[in-house]
Amino acid sequence: MTATLPSATLPAHALTTTAPSRPSTGNAAVAITLALRPDLWRPLVRFQEETRWTRLLEPALLEDVLDPSLHDDLAAAEVWLLSWVPGQGTALHDHGPSAGAFAVAEGVLTERVVAAGRGGRRPREVTGDLGVGRVRYFGPRYVHQVRNAGSEPAVSVHVYAPRLAVMNTYRVENARLERIGTEKAGVDW
Repeated sequence: MTATLPSATLPAHALTTTAPSRPSTGNAAVAITLALRPDLWRPLVRFQEETRWTRLLEPALLEDVLDPSLHDDLAAAEVWLLSWVPGQGTALHDHGPSAGAFAVAEGVLTERVVAAGRGGRRPREVTGDLGVGRVRYFGPRYVHQVRNAGSEPAVSVHVYAPRLAVMNTYRVENARLERIGTEKAGVDW
């Protein structure tokens, strides 16, 4: 089953709330705040044809641009800046026990989400395009694949809490979602 995946754009007041309703909402607020500040990320971004470019951002350097209500979320998080040239993407994966969010800062990214079927049913799959200012937030074990299916480069900001320890990779085979590997932070990437 394939359906269109809705996405969220946070209203301005969501960036200044005093307490996010749950940790992933705070991750989303951090991601979208940074994504909407090209003056911060544009000088850092590099585009590479051979592989996606990534950069881990130091949380302490980001505090001044975030509302103080988001500082606790930032302190517990890991923030990544990624660039995507046309055709680049990830494998189908999750972020282990980490919750997270990503926001599109430039271009358009396509996200495919796969949820395991229950009771012998096929996995459910939804796919949708996310443009500038769109954010996706998720809990642990959220299985997805992100790629640049367009003709222009893209940039995104990713926030994970707790910090990434593992990423599991998957495939859909024989009408089942199957884990095919685990990558450990600091060892495999």
